[in-house]
Amino acid sequence: MPHHTPLIATLVAGLVLAFILGALAQRFRISPLVGYLLAGVLVGPTTPGFVADPALAADLAEIGVILLMFGVGLHFSLADLLSVRFIAVPGALVQIAFATALGMALGWSLGWRLGGDLVFGLALSVASTVVLLRALQERRLVETEQGRIAVGWLIVEDLAMVLTLVLLPPLAGLLGGAAEAGSAAPPGQIARTLGITFAKVATFVALMLLIGRQVVPRILHYVAHTGSRELFRLAVLSLALGVAYGAAELFGVSFALGAFFGGMVLAESELSHRAAEESLPLRDAFAVLFFVSVGMLFDPTILLREPGPLIAALLIVMFGKSAAALLIVLAFRHPLRTALTISASLAQIGEFSFILAGLGVSLGLLPQEGRDLILAVAILSILLNPLFFAALDRLAPWLERHSVMSVAETSAEPVQTDLPTTSLQDHMVLVGFGRVGSRVGEELEREQLPFLVIEDRNELVARIRTRGIEAIQGNAAAPEVLAAANLALARALLIAIPDGFEAGQIVEQGRAANPDLEIIARAHSDEEVEHLQRHGADLVIMGEHEIAHRMAERALRRQPATSEPARARVPP
Repeated sequence: MPHHTPLIATLVAGLVLAFILGALAQRFRISPLVGYLLAGVLVGPTTPGFVADPALAADLAEIGVILLMFGVGLHFSLADLLSVRFIAVPGALVQIAFATALGMALGWSLGWRLGGDLVFGLALSVASTVVLLRALQERRLVETEQGRIAVGWLIVEDLAMVLTLVLLPPLAGLLGGAAEAGSAAPPGQIARTLGITFAKVATFVALMLLIGRQVVPRILHYVAHTGSRELFRLAVLSLALGVAYGAAELFGVSFALGAFFGGMVLAESELSHRAAEESLPLRDAFAVLFFVSVGMLFDPTILLREPGPLIAALLIVMFGKSAAALLIVLAFRHPLRTALTISASLAQIGEFSFILAGLGVSLGLLPQEGRDLILAVAILSILLNPLFFAALDRLAPWLERHSVMSVAETSAEPVQTDLPTTSLQDHMVLVGFGRVGSRVGEELEREQLPFLVIEDRNELVARIRTRGIEAIQGNAAAPEVLAAANLALARALLIAIPDGFEAGQIVEQGRAANPDLEIIARAHSDEEVEHLQRHGADLVIMGEHEIAHRMAERALRRQPATSEPARARVPP
């Protein structure tokens, strides 16, 4: 039996080198993604020494994309997706159109034909699923307003690219490339292809929402009752990969989009969190292989061969379309922090860009030079993207001051607002009604304490009001929203949202409105605890600390009072 196969060699070389270089990058306080990409360059065909199989690496990376999108779907409900449709749909489409126009202008200046310009522009307009989601997950933003908008934006981009991949072959002749039958497809065929594509996507979404929501959770519940953790883990992986593959083969939907909807229908199950935990190790391993596969495609010589076009294309990706996204989000009256987060998330390109480039070359639309530029821009934008977020983190204090303005300004003059001020007094204000906030609300209801909820999701606000609870719809960081909550006469402010930066703005405004207000917030790290306390929070609760405290408290309470060893173990 041979001990050396391309699959094993690719896996071992990719993962081992990614680990070594990723650890070195972390040691020098650089994103580990840089190490993963450089590992791909070292095992790629453009550098001497061992060369991994690029086709196998790409297939393994696709599994990472599937598992990652499935995990995102597990934390993303249909209500979350619908709540951002009014900004995600027009925002993504306008941003795609703007970036495509810039890319086409660059292609035209290089003397390419119309088809090459179009493919090149589209490839520069779509962000990488893996990079965007990794950035959001590292900062715990997936379940925040910024995360919901970014993921919704991503879904619209994926749908647009699926449609593009279907339409390019029949349109190749019209665009100056090699049509499938040697001539341009007739208008009737194009319209029929477009109709079939929309029908397939609509059928898949309908099946997942109507049937998948019933079948998928029941399968997982059945497996969970067997008591076998191994079988449960296998069931999660089978559902993720099976739904993604079926969506691609039967309905022409991308693997990533199919996996996302598979995870989303499972999110309504009480086992969704366990499913996310079980798939996490494989998600991380295959996501690393995605970055390795990207690095393998990079030809370093293009830095010397085409420096001018490369810099221009990189500026389009990292500043052109990011600026468009920033202005679009601000135009929809979202906070500056949200606009900057979306802008930074989209400042890169990835897997769909590679697919588009490959299809464009095979159809005779895009010259080889165009594909080389796309690959080079992809790897450079992925390398530089963490710098955008690092700059955003450093700007956080200034942005917070800019958003809140000053205590004197907020207290000296009443805020003009169309929101009616609540008549409640000596009440509690609960910010956020997600997994944590809803449980806090249940406790307040049980004790019959007066409180109101501030929540920005339309559907959730409607459900809160049907329970007889007063709710204000809007972003709690907005001064007019907090003014409507009547904090000056409130008893306590409970901040249950997971975004520490946004919570800091709310804490500062709450303290300015009422110096005697009891302010309680949640945090995910020691840095967030310090940040919130510095801005005036009376109590900041961190999940890990609370779990450890309750476990120790329970264990110590059950020790026999007459046991000398037990008393000795109790800390002073």
